[in-house]
Amino acid sequence: MPLSWFMAWTEDAESALLAMGGAVIDEGPTGIKAPDGGWGWAILWGCFVITGFSYAFPKAVSVFFKELMREFGIGYSDTAWISSILLAMLYGTGPLCSVCVNRFGCRPVMLAGGLLASLGMVSASFCGSIIQLYLTTGVLTGLGLALNFQPSLIMLNRYFNKRRPMANGLAAAGSPVFLCALSPLGQVLQDHYGWRGGFLILGGLLLNCCVCAALMRPLEAPRQSSGSGPAPQRPPRRLLDLSVFRDRGFVIYALAASIMVLGLFVPPVFVVSYAKDLGVPDTQAAFLLTILGFVDIFARPTAGFITGLKKVRPYSVYLFSFAMFFNGFADLTGSTASNYGGLVVFCIFFGISYGMVGALQFEVLMAIVGTQKFSSAIGLVLLLEAIAVLIGPPSGGKLLDATHVYQYVFILAGAEVLASSLVLVLGNFFCIRKRPETATEEERHKPPEDVRVDSREVEQFLKTEPEKNGEVVHTPETSV
Repeated sequence: MPLSWFMAWTEDAESALLAMGGAVIDEGPTGIKAPDGGWGWAILWGCFVITGFSYAFPKAVSVFFKELMREFGIGYSDTAWISSILLAMLYGTGPLCSVCVNRFGCRPVMLAGGLLASLGMVSASFCGSIIQLYLTTGVLTGLGLALNFQPSLIMLNRYFNKRRPMANGLAAAGSPVFLCALSPLGQVLQDHYGWRGGFLILGGLLLNCCVCAALMRPLEAPRQSSGSGPAPQRPPRRLLDLSVFRDRGFVIYALAASIMVLGLFVPPVFVVSYAKDLGVPDTQAAFLLTILGFVDIFARPTAGFITGLKKVRPYSVYLFSFAMFFNGFADLTGSTASNYGGLVVFCIFFGISYGMVGALQFEVLMAIVGTQKFSSAIGLVLLLEAIAVLIGPPSGGKLLDATHVYQYVFILAGAEVLASSLVLVLGNFFCIRKRPETATEEERHKPPEDVRVDSREVEQFLKTEPEKNGEVVHTPETSV
């Protein structure tokens, strides 16, 4: 993209947002402007904790696998299903979470989710078979985390608008921070209390999700004076709004995200084994994930701050596409590593690109669909990604079993992520047409079809605001 073209378009950010993926300007679910601060910082902290638990917990429980294998006499593949079921529940129950949020609200759903997540781990400490662990740690805890993760993002979207990219970046940083904390903590708990005591204590820690849920205070409309007339009616909300599929920007995003997930999580799974295959000692090989996580901690908030800049935010879709391209290119270059130093360099660049993707993925979705449809859109996207999550790493494992060459696994993952970046950027460039300015202005003042207009309000408006030059003057109170 030429710099001159970039600078020429930064003057009209709103038009650029409309052109790139059908993005919209949000003012909250009931016309309330996002405070961009105040209690929103408490919402951000709660979202940081929830994101950390949701993404780090499936990886943190893996430290107990060896003891589980020894107690139940099972193989590694059997214990690995615990993490797989956790991730599948986190992603695959997206539409269920959307229905619950639209029916009951974010705070009650998150409170129930926190109790479920804790109950799952506490119950797992009394299990006597691996099947029971699948049902408790996998299904119950996974469903509880899902019922916390999605509503927390919805609340973050409602409380932040101008500072939303920064807020998304800071919240996404919870994943690497909690991963660096929970994995060593799990090892300490296992050494001192065994896996049963460790699961019991981790179940107690998950009750902090209920504390975070209590922070999710709904936005309230400002009180109106007695003479200001009846309050505007809230439009009816569908439990699962499938109309998002009519938005070409959403369809392109969902397709690109699904392809991206096929290869995004493959390198962190195989990089340690790749290093050991090159003859690297176990301790040094495991340190590669520490390097990746440390870089990721700083990459996510940095990407959020950069995306929030006034001249950059209108192009967040293309910045997200660049992050995906950067990640895929890092995978391809990582396949050429022949020693430990090369893998260290790969982990640094992969951590940067991985953090950028993590900070931008939900920010871009929020910009495309808006606040009112975000609760349904994120559920549907997570469902599509759940299918890709169950296909991506196993397909890499089958390729490795067939070839015994780690380079091919990294090449496959890089090609998939590169393909997703091309789908996103080309789809937005060729398929999303810029709306005419005249039509855009009419749409801004056009009331939604599902909002009923009270005849008394119309009569009062005609009395207080006479027609001028044959045209009714639109005011903030009468323009929905």
